[in-house]
Amino acid sequence: MTTDTAATRYFDTTRLHEPGYQAFVLLRTVFTVAPILFGLDKFFNLLTDWPAYLAPWIDAILPGTAAQGMYIIGVIEIVAGILVAIAPRYGALVVTAWLAGIIVDLLTLPGFYDVALRDFGLLVGALALARLAVVYSGSKK
Repeated sequence: MTTDTAATRYFDTTRLHEPGYQAFVLLRTVFTVAPILFGLDKFFNLLTDWPAYLAPWIDAILPGTAAQGMYIIGVIEIVAGILVAIAPRYGALVVTAWLAGIIVDLLTLPGFYDVALRDFGLLVGALALARLAVVYSGSKK
């Protein structure tokens, strides 16, 4: 008799002893949870004043106000996090591209270079997840 729980669908418990698989699980979890939480916060501004992170030239492209633009961005981030959860190989690439866009935005705003550098580190982590997902996501071996 096999039990099929959410945990056993998300994790292959027979591989949890493998360092590579542990790295995959950690990165998959972080790149699922973080975009969803940051996306949700775009609606509440509890962590920071998100519209302040939007470069004026991007604000000019987006419809509506900067706050309304952040709502759109929040939805995209939530979807990206969900995509990492269900298809980490492709979701990680979406997050990588999204982070590249955020870095471009931040590099065009004075005073946000430290945040851009941090996001570059996250981009590399998302790329590592995409590579690990080639081996560890999909059918259990």
